[in-house]
Amino acid sequence: MTHDPRDEAADEGAQDASPADDTNPLRHRRIRSFVTRAGRVSTGQRRALDEFGPRFVIPYAADTLDWDAVFGRRAPRVLEIGFGMGATTAEIAATRAGDDFLGVEVHEPGVGALLKLIGEEGLTNIRIVQHDAVEVLEHMIAPESLDGVHIYFPDPWHKARHHKRRLIQPKFVAHLVSRLKPGGYIHLATDWQNYAEQMLEVLAAETALENTADGYAPRPDYRPVTKFERRGIKLGHGVWDLVFKRR
Repeated sequence: MTHDPRDEAADEGAQDASPADDTNPLRHRRIRSFVTRAGRVSTGQRRALDEFGPRFVIPYAADTLDWDAVFGRRAPRVLEIGFGMGATTAEIAATRAGDDFLGVEVHEPGVGALLKLIGEEGLTNIRIVQHDAVEVLEHMIAPESLDGVHIYFPDPWHKARHHKRRLIQPKFVAHLVSRLKPGGYIHLATDWQNYAEQMLEVLAAETALENTADGYAPRPDYRPVTKFERRGIKLGHGVWDLVFKRR
């Protein structure tokens, strides 16, 4: 699509990672899973942060998250990295009420916006961690504990010299896979063809994963079409979904 993906953070997730450390791709003094963006918290978002934050926002801690205790039930568990303003997250959670969703987003306006939707729609199956997703994945998510991972429209870093900053890299994907249960899935979406090609190459090269489609996947019914997609589709631009499962 024609929009700047960092502007897309006003709607969907746009996180990314810095280049990986050769000795440990998930630990480096400068590694981050996000691009720093300025944003003003609206009055409604601030109200939602104050009212719903204590219940639905989980403080980051370098300890494994007890999903059953946090959600008060045992259910399929899905991690979303970079939910932006949370509209898609809220819609998926409402559609899939039997599943529990942990959304990771660093930007406070987005956290407030999703909390506002949680309050308006009476959603109970979402929790939020406002922290770097790389550290959340490393410390809070137990091995083989996730049923799914969603990463929608991450920053494409479209200039060739910046491709190394893209989130979807082999070592990061391998770490994601280690957190998936056998049969668990990774669902990615992007509107940049070059990034889609890289995503497909990286996921296809991970031996623990198998593609659920012949190349790119049809958009699953649970993922709603965003306003940016609608705009892009009208202009003839593409969107690519990839759905891979752990063997």
